Amino acid sequence: MIKQPFFIVGAERSGTTLLRLMLDHHPLLACHFEFEHAVDQIGEGGSFPPIEEYRHWLPAQRSFSSSGVTLDPSLDFPRLVDSFLVQKRERDGKKLVGATVHKHFDRLRYLWPDARFIHILRDGRDVARSCVTMGWAGNSWGGADRWMTAETLWDEVRCTLSTSDYCEIRYEHLIREPREVLTQICDFIGVEFDEGMFSYAKTSTYDLPDPKLVYQWKVKASEEETRITEAKIGEMLVRRGYELSGLPELEVDRRLVHRLQKEDRQGRRRFRINRYGFMLLAMENLTRRLPFRPFHSQFSRRMAEIDLQYLK
Repeated sequence: MIKQPFFIVGAERSGTTLLRLMLDHHPLLACHFEFEHAVDQIGEGGSFPPIEEYRHWLPAQRSFSSSGVTLDPSLDFPRLVDSFLVQKRERDGKKLVGATVHKHFDRLRYLWPDARFIHILRDGRDVARSCVTMGWAGNSWGGADRWMTAETLWDEVRCTLSTSDYCEIRYEHLIREPREVLTQICDFIGVEFDEGMFSYAKTSTYDLPDPKLVYQWKVKASEEETRITEAKIGEMLVRRGYELSGLPELEVDRRLVHRLQKEDRQGRRRFRINRYGFMLLAMENLTRRLPFRPFHSQFSRRMAEIDLQYLK
């Protein structure tokens, strides 16, 4: 098993991909993109899934199907998942390897007890807006859930780690002072800062850090949107060191919550129909409920291919 892999953890749309690209362009570091398929099937308490079921489940996962790794049928679950990182490291010819994980990152240490964590934090109001733009939420109320879930989980994980096992950074600081933050991360991992980490802009769709990308909610979000988001996560924003907008606090009652949740569901449904088409969405849903795994994998892969066209 790989010793001390590093994992970038945090909410989706919090800058994890940008940071991954930076680290992946270091001459000594290989950094796998979304690695949720390594932990999604691990149960409560660290129980591993049956290996045959896991192998059948994997092909329908976008993060796996896009990785280019191969399945070794002789390996059990822990060694198989570990082999994904080994293949990434060897393919890139690097010394150290890591990955990005947004969900269930508390389960990583069931596989790698010495794993180290780089937690990236971004203003939850920007994360909520970005989740709506991606279609993962139908409104800022739903978008804020993803930030809240990831940050709550990080609080739980951090309590189990020693201070030498994790590093915490802010997206806003990474964008404004990238060399300073990357040097901090490199020191944590145990390598020297390398200017090559900025070469990602030549090989990806991501531009070099632009300070205009921080706190976009201040100019792009409506007052109503901001009040809704702060009503959901305002307390945690303050605990994380972010100032609230100063707008009148929104009074949240059961009726408002019901309306916002309904709008969130409807917004996500409209987005998915517009992106995938009604027929593909219906067939994926139908085959997921029935024991037709090959058919379900076919529709899931088609949806994953469509998603890749929109990811940045």
